[in-house]
Amino acid sequence: MAEYYGVDWVAMVLTLTAIYLLGNKSRYGFITMMGGNSCWVALGILTGSLGLIAANVVFLFMNLRGYLKWGQDDSSVSYTHLRAHETSLHL
Repeated sequence: MAEYYGVDWVAMVLTLTAIYLLGNKSRYGFITMMGGNSCWVALGILTGSLGLIAANVVFLFMNLRGYLKWGQDDSSVSYTHLRAHETSLHL
């Protein structure tokens, strides 16, 4: 039996906690998920799984992007769409 030093359990707990936090609309879910992704990468290194490593490196950067974009104002997009719709109704 291979020894993973508990990294697999830590990765699972962090991933499940992150899903819970994101489901409750907490930005800290992205940070927690990045910790989980890092553990999954470590597990991929321990097991020699290039797929696990590659996928979780991509997921880590996607979570970083989500963290950085959290709360950015999208009102200009909505306002432009709303104005176009309003204009078409008055024709």
